[in-house]
Amino acid sequence: MADTPRSTPVSFSEFEAVTTTQWQERITRDLKGQDPAALSWLTPDGLTVEPFYHQEALQALGGAPTPLVRTAPTWRNVPTYSVPAGDRGHAAIDRAAAGLERGAEGAHFLLSNAGTFDVDYLHQKVSLNSAYVGYSMRSGLGELVKRLQELNLTPQGFFVLDPITCHAPDVPSQLTELRTALQTCQAWPAVSIVGINSAYYADRGATVTQQIAFALATAATYLSEIPREDITVEMVARALHLHVGINPNYFFEIAKLRAFRRLFATLLQAYGVPTAIAQELPIFASTSSWSQTTLDPHTNLLRVTTEAMSAVLGGATAVSVGRFDSLFHEPNEFAERLARNLPILLREEAYLDRVQDPAAGSYYLETLTDQLAHQAWILFQKIEAQGGLPGATGLVLQELHASAQAQFRRIANAEQVVVGTNKFQNPNEQFDYNPKRLLRSREFDSTRATYPTEVLRLATAMHFDRRERKRKRSALVLLGAHTNQHILESFLRTLPAAERPELREAHPDGTLSVLFSSAEEATLMYATPEQYGRLARAINHIPIDEPNFIPSALLTADLPTMQEAIRVFGFQEFTVQGYSTEDVLARLQGKK
Repeated sequence: MADTPRSTPVSFSEFEAVTTTQWQERITRDLKGQDPAALSWLTPDGLTVEPFYHQEALQALGGAPTPLVRTAPTWRNVPTYSVPAGDRGHAAIDRAAAGLERGAEGAHFLLSNAGTFDVDYLHQKVSLNSAYVGYSMRSGLGELVKRLQELNLTPQGFFVLDPITCHAPDVPSQLTELRTALQTCQAWPAVSIVGINSAYYADRGATVTQQIAFALATAATYLSEIPREDITVEMVARALHLHVGINPNYFFEIAKLRAFRRLFATLLQAYGVPTAIAQELPIFASTSSWSQTTLDPHTNLLRVTTEAMSAVLGGATAVSVGRFDSLFHEPNEFAERLARNLPILLREEAYLDRVQDPAAGSYYLETLTDQLAHQAWILFQKIEAQGGLPGATGLVLQELHASAQAQFRRIANAEQVVVGTNKFQNPNEQFDYNPKRLLRSREFDSTRATYPTEVLRLATAMHFDRRERKRKRSALVLLGAHTNQHILESFLRTLPAAERPELREAHPDGTLSVLFSSAEEATLMYATPEQYGRLARAINHIPIDEPNFIPSALLTADLPTMQEAIRVFGFQEFTVQGYSTEDVLARLQGKK
């Protein structure tokens, strides 16, 4: 149109171009004798991040890579709702229906038992011909698809079964179930039936490189194992759907999604499938439970904000933001509303959907994407060399365990900062939940990064609680496997170097760490799993040989009984010569 203003070329000709060498000289001068290499950051993935990147970075990549192109105008805002085992899901469905009326653009159901989920009720509350709905489950895919088919629908959304990632004991039968569902879903072009649950790894401490490699290995398994005479590799490729978990490492999470799409295209090329399918791959990104905390929980709101931003800037097609209080509160409208509105703010007020690939051309992000893709491909090849998945599951779990334990140690030593938990704590924090009840709950997520630190804080809060003092009872709190080592490392860092050496050998690996609390004292102890199990049975009056008993993380009894049980079952005290137990606790909580 004639009145449309024309764009003016942007030019900064008045400024002279600065070369990489000139930047390096300026950095060296500003550091006043310090080694510039000290500014480089060695990441848990083994990558070295430089203090700055310049145009030569793109030249090293052979020029700027082709930008990603979204296949939809924007991403969907898809909250997640959990449905417990034995529950038909009516409460979750009601919340999902209300969310769709208030800004959500879909719903994702985590089904403990897909066979009992009331699809008819769902369709009454939500039009499944128009609503975008996802279902994640460990079994029951065939039955769920059959019941949806009986409703004569043309649904849209996705299913995630993923027996490979979830280590299902009956992989062959579930692959058969996936084939049948895939054939059924050919009549549902807007449904992705073959889901990869990469969030499983993100929620258990995997590095970014590991998440990409493990997801790629899973995709390779499905591309190899699902096809039959009537199911082509291309059909499987077009039916794939990726569910990823997003953590707070902002730039790495952006690069993670971009690197996976790039490697997925390479994988498709190896199978003789059009690589353009990689651009169309639906990616459902949910904020990760791994990074959530029970301490200073409102910081979770800040974490999920950066996580959601990483997801949409990285190219996710749907985003699910978790509740900030999901670890210790039942679902509630306040927390759900905040979570639901966050993606809306990113679109409607931050305009993050106005650019196809915001990371395209960034010296740093393009380099990071390339490095992650390179490292992940090496790990993927290592998995394939062992026969691929599920045969190489042992290798995958070994890698996952090592990375999670390393992260536990970094958090315990405050090398990795978790705001409000191991740094910048709120000394006057008042819990709006019952720590004792939370520790006893089997639903309390013990797989998170901050769990060992949290349990110590919660347990000591219980110890100093006046009500416990009045009752004159004692408590034994299970801090978790390997936690004693993390506690020891944390405490050793508070001591002069000369006092540390022999302490490290004094505490064996492979034990559980516990906190023994009475009204007068708190003692850190450790025991083998067998010792703890036998003591728990004695305290709960369960026969010692009862095989189906699951010990609670919190045991309480009168003080004489607990003291006698600890003596009989042989728990060892966490002793540090010259320091009282109160001293240890005070130091660990930053009070000294």
